[in-house]
Amino acid sequence: MDSLAVNKGVAAVLTAGIAFFLTGLIGDHLVRNEVPEKAVIAIETPQGGGGGGAAPAAPAGPDNIDGLIATADVGAGEAYVKKVCAACHTFTQGGPAGVGPNLYGVLGAPHGHMEGYAYSAALKGIKGPWTYEALNKWLYKPAAYAPGTKMGFAGIPSDKERANVIAYLRTLSPNPEALPPAGPVVPAAAPAAAPAAGGATPAAGGAPAAAAGPELPPIAPLLAKADPAKGEAFTKTICVACHTFTKGGPNGVGPNLYDVVGRKLGEYPPNYTFSAGMKAKGGNWTFTQLNEWLDNPMAFVKGTRMIYPGIKDAQMRANVIDYLRTLSPNPIPLPKDEAEAAATPEPK
Repeated sequence: MDSLAVNKGVAAVLTAGIAFFLTGLIGDHLVRNEVPEKAVIAIETPQGGGGGGAAPAAPAGPDNIDGLIATADVGAGEAYVKKVCAACHTFTQGGPAGVGPNLYGVLGAPHGHMEGYAYSAALKGIKGPWTYEALNKWLYKPAAYAPGTKMGFAGIPSDKERANVIAYLRTLSPNPEALPPAGPVVPAAAPAAAPAAGGATPAAGGAPAAAAGPELPPIAPLLAKADPAKGEAFTKTICVACHTFTKGGPNGVGPNLYDVVGRKLGEYPPNYTFSAGMKAKGGNWTFTQLNEWLDNPMAFVKGTRMIYPGIKDAQMRANVIDYLRTLSPNPIPLPKDEAEAAATPEPK
């Protein structure tokens, strides 16, 4: 190798080192590093534990809501059970069992209070009466209160709503239990329901009477402005207690509802045992049929096992129907008019 080239390389390295040293020296004089008297962001550690301490444990269950029960809104509790719980239960004295037992007189009664009803072994194994505390824990999460229960309802997470429901259940008795010793005493409301807007009152046994009001509004215009997302949200709040909606999903208390629109009544899904009334109804699930069914199942099919009182909001019915329509690999198009809504869709 040429010695001149080696000398040039060494000189370059020395020059760079000297330049780097001088730059750092000048920088130290221009920029002074000072430690701030107070940290910009204060980071605190929890008292009684180090930086790796465990987070506070989650509550083991619902709070004591005796005070809320004593001041609860009985009317709101009644409205809740008629919207949600009436799909499986009746509430009048001597009323029949549905999917679940009749709940008249449940507060203060044994856990298996209804004679002749087939309770799960999990619930029958719980000793003692339905106290306010027991109902609170049960309604918060039935599956946690009685593991193995047949009740598929997820529970009522809101303390206030649970208190309203329990306060209403308290009134379903000729001699209501004393209110919890917390807060002012609220007079018990009469359990009888007020007449509905159409003039119908609940029939004996807790089942609503057949609709006697005006004809249902046309479904085609409602479907044209329907929101299937709202329909899905409704089914996940109400209908999931008895139905599944995924492709190939299992039947529950009611049949799986995937791809139901356009199918034959009482035949689809084929692995579900429908009531004799549903089998005898005949026809297909057209948009019109679904509208009438969801308005009042017990009036649509005499003897149906579905004791849900129906969706009285016409637009919400359309939202649900539109959502059900989407549960298909080939959704049926929305109808252009009432004639098309009532017609049997083309075979899939």
